Amino acid sequence: MNKRVLRLAIPNIISNISVPLLGAVDTAVVGHLEQVYYLGAIAIGSLIFDFIFWGFGFLRMGTTGLVAQAYGEGNARKTKILLYRVLLVAMACSSAILLLQYPLIELSLLLIDATPEVEAYTCLYYKIRIFSAPATLALFGLNGWFLGMQNARYPMMVTIFLNVINIAANLTFVLILGMTVDGVAWGSLLATYLGLSLAILLYRNKYGGEVLNIKWAEITEIEELKKFFAVNRDITIRTLCLIFSYAFFTATSAKMGDVWLAANTILLQLWYISAYAVDGFAFAAESLVGRYTGEANMKKIKEAVKACMIWGLALGALGTLVYALFDTQLIRVFTDKQEVINTSMIVVFWLIIAPIINSICFIWDGVYIGATATVAMRNSMLISTLLFFAPVYYLTEPYIGAHALWLAMTTFMVVRGATLTLFARKEIFENKNILQQALS
Repeated sequence: MNKRVLRLAIPNIISNISVPLLGAVDTAVVGHLEQVYYLGAIAIGSLIFDFIFWGFGFLRMGTTGLVAQAYGEGNARKTKILLYRVLLVAMACSSAILLLQYPLIELSLLLIDATPEVEAYTCLYYKIRIFSAPATLALFGLNGWFLGMQNARYPMMVTIFLNVINIAANLTFVLILGMTVDGVAWGSLLATYLGLSLAILLYRNKYGGEVLNIKWAEITEIEELKKFFAVNRDITIRTLCLIFSYAFFTATSAKMGDVWLAANTILLQLWYISAYAVDGFAFAAESLVGRYTGEANMKKIKEAVKACMIWGLALGALGTLVYALFDTQLIRVFTDKQEVINTSMIVVFWLIIAPIINSICFIWDGVYIGATATVAMRNSMLISTLLFFAPVYYLTEPYIGAHALWLAMTTFMVVRGATLTLFARKEIFENKNILQQALS
């Protein structure tokens, strides 16, 4: 089982790490420009797109679980139908985003209390990057489908290619052509469409030869659409809660001033790097648990969960060690402004403990997605967000100031891990549908 986990996890770790590294490069490039508000604009602009694009993260997560189960059943036709269905939904959703692009930016800036300079450059960034929506959502669906087919290599290739192009474009536009946040936005737009082009080529190379003559009625079959949207509804609610937490974090940082916004943005980039690394094992859990759910093999499900959890915790512990040893050096990579570095060091403790603490809930997320046990995952997120995240911040902020924001985030992650662990026995290991299917 360890070999199967690593075969899926290592490509996912490599591709996942490239995602926050892109954000890290953007932050480092802009963080060394003359004005601090450029970094604030990237933080706010990225936050807005997190809301917009992560809100459709179900196109990746829901697809992986459903396709992996169809793969486990040996139903090739069903896997293709699921791909066409998710791409259809992706195109419909991206069309809606483009139609609503102006109300979205107006509402976003209304909710976020940023300085006039940050708002102006956020708008510049947004008006360019918004047109990457069709390619971004289509890539969610394609990468989710590849993972469901137990193919972690293709998402790795696409993600690395996309991010290398993005980094090269950003460095060219900003450092050579003298652009600012608009250069970062153009880099993202260009890279996303090139990444989608590569994904389509890879799909056609390996999976395009088999002609199944799938009909439109099969793609839009009502009962299957209901199942698709039921799973994705719960994932969407879960994802929106997660986005709310990060959005609250960034918006509150903005209210604390440009220096605190810059400091927390840098620390959050490092938080993302450790999170995406551990998510490599979470993605492996999605693929394997989904496959063994389709096969109705509870023994293999338990083995996969155990192996992914052990590897995820080990990687999280390594992340904590690295951050403890090199905290100041890592922060200096992102900025040369001493006031931002000093401010970051005030709360860096919370970054140091994050990787080992967060690993538990990240791995459980992968397990629940693979088993399509999305109701429990949604409920865990609602409990963590509504009953703990916001109350912890408001109750402690008068006493511990800036630490309250990080305490709220840490508590949020701890409660997610605890509730998902508590729900696992009933939702995963004693899942009646899997047990009944195994006996039939």
